Amino acid sequence: MVPSPFRSLHHLGIAVPSLEEARPLYERLEGVSGSLPEELPDQGVRVLFVGSVELLEPLGEDTPVGRFLRRRGPGLHHVAWAVEELAATLRVLEKEGFRLIDREPRRGAGGHRVAFIHPESTGGTLVELVEAPRSLPEP
Repeated sequence: MVPSPFRSLHHLGIAVPSLEEARPLYERLEGVSGSLPEELPDQGVRVLFVGSVELLEPLGEDTPVGRFLRRRGPGLHHVAWAVEELAATLRVLEKEGFRLIDREPRRGAGGHRVAFIHPESTGGTLVELVEAPRSLPEP
């Protein structure tokens, strides 16, 4: 068996119609305050984090999360794992036959780089890979 490039579970993504309405429940469940909302126009969402939960509110009905909510209602949207080298991980996964939604990393919330694996390759679950922002070297 080849070692997995996935380091650890990073977060769970939950689709909700409204960040403001969902925030109190998840703050109570997680026992921490949520982050400030962040808009990601290229992904069609506003997001905020409450501990290890990312709440996703669609910017419109014809966005991926908007369509998800219309078809399935609020709930688990994706599972995200942390990886060290996202671009290299994507190349390995593609060679192993995974169907990638993103062949190249894109900008995610909080300056992270992200990419998604299609649910057809992961037993029906949308998987997000997350690479933390690189810190600047000390002067």
